[in-house]
Amino acid sequence: MNQTPDVRDVAAIDLGSNSFHMVVAKVVGQELQLVSRHKQRVRLADGLDAQNNLDNTAIERGLECLAMFAERLQGFEVSNVRVAATHTLRQANNAHIFIQRAREVLPFPVEVIAGEEEARLIYQGVSHTQPQAESKLIVDIGGGSTEIICGTGFEPELLNSKQIGCVSFTNKYFANGKLSNKNFTNAILAAEQKLESLAHRYRKKGWSIAFGSSGTTKAIRDVLVGLGHEDGIITAKRLNALIVKLSQWNHIDDIELDGLTSERKGVFAAGVTIMYAVFLDLKISEMHFSEGALREGLLYEMEERFKRTDIRMRTTENLANKHLVDLEHAARVKGQAGEFLSQIHKDIGIKAKSELFDLLDWSALLHEVGLSISLKAFHRHSAYILRHTTMPGFNVEQQRVLATLARFQRKALKLHEMEEFALYKKKHIIGLVRILRLAILLNGQRSDEPLPELSLSVEADDKWVLTCNELNWLDNNRLLHADLLSEQSYWQSVDWQLAFS
Repeated sequence: MNQTPDVRDVAAIDLGSNSFHMVVAKVVGQELQLVSRHKQRVRLADGLDAQNNLDNTAIERGLECLAMFAERLQGFEVSNVRVAATHTLRQANNAHIFIQRAREVLPFPVEVIAGEEEARLIYQGVSHTQPQAESKLIVDIGGGSTEIICGTGFEPELLNSKQIGCVSFTNKYFANGKLSNKNFTNAILAAEQKLESLAHRYRKKGWSIAFGSSGTTKAIRDVLVGLGHEDGIITAKRLNALIVKLSQWNHIDDIELDGLTSERKGVFAAGVTIMYAVFLDLKISEMHFSEGALREGLLYEMEERFKRTDIRMRTTENLANKHLVDLEHAARVKGQAGEFLSQIHKDIGIKAKSELFDLLDWSALLHEVGLSISLKAFHRHSAYILRHTTMPGFNVEQQRVLATLARFQRKALKLHEMEEFALYKKKHIIGLVRILRLAILLNGQRSDEPLPELSLSVEADDKWVLTCNELNWLDNNRLLHADLLSEQSYWQSVDWQLAFS
């Protein structure tokens, strides 16, 4: 008798600078079937002021859209929905306020992703939805940033995200909606200047086919079809002719082009100029539109055959190798930390199999990356590297958690320097800090001899107790005893309690 394949509903939401997008799919057995797409123009980037704070009007527009999306996602499990925020929420100083309020209308965590991670996910979205090409170039012009990726198969090899977008360029180069030859020239030159440092690497690498994804490319394709280019292929010559045509109008509101929607009209001129600059600098001969983009990349990474955990573990291992981490020592710290968390996770309010277990593992493996810079204050160097390096598979807040754990792994506990988190509870991060410190301290002598069996427990009033099954275990290790006494003093300075016997 045929067995019915497992079916689960999944969804991905892309919180872009110009529009919010949602795609819903079913995973049937080993297949991903797209069910529906939803798009709402939110113009989030328009709400950024000179101090990079989002105004309340833009926040309300975003929340209204998310409330509509939430209606479609009723009954979806949290693990089957990913919500990724891009350039505008990367830039906004008050992004945490938007994310907190978003959680009230949409019961799924919002991840702010770095530009390179956005580029990687765009590449996955296009690669999974287009016929396989030997090698490909992908360009995604968004409201606040442009991602350019080159790779083969499902493996991106060059990834870049530049702060040039159709909303930001509209505000800067087409202020008050004015169209002129001078404005077009200035916008194209500005985009080329942003691209010139990376263009030669792409030209040198080469590709067999170029794709453009998302709204800007789709709008250009649709307008070209409206102008009689039925194949919809984008070329530098066609883009130049389009710019000449756009220059004939005095104001953005005056533009009348078949295929151009009223929603896209306001940012279309800027989008065309950025695309033209990309064509000029990378010397692209022609480009095709791809339906796949960031949200499809998010979807495909939720599908069982391509787990994000595998990508993050590969990222962790690559970073450890790059910074010459002592992997045997790191593995011992990881094992001890994981054991401690398994023993007390219920006492500190962390669910079994929570992502926090993985974050503790990764931070243990990477806590010494800063030694590649200097032994002095290496914990701060480690934190800097983990916060600012490109880490495929990790969102911005996950990198911040790793950086925080690295920063507080040793020395004085200056907890006033610890930042707030949107996806995780601060008390849970503090619990991981305490565990990691103990695991590092206990392995501080880097001995090949295994540690005796240790138990960690949490008693009333949040008193942490470390015990050993060997009597007088510290009598033969006076250095470890001294280290534990120092650690006990660090804990007391911030009203934490540590006992050991």
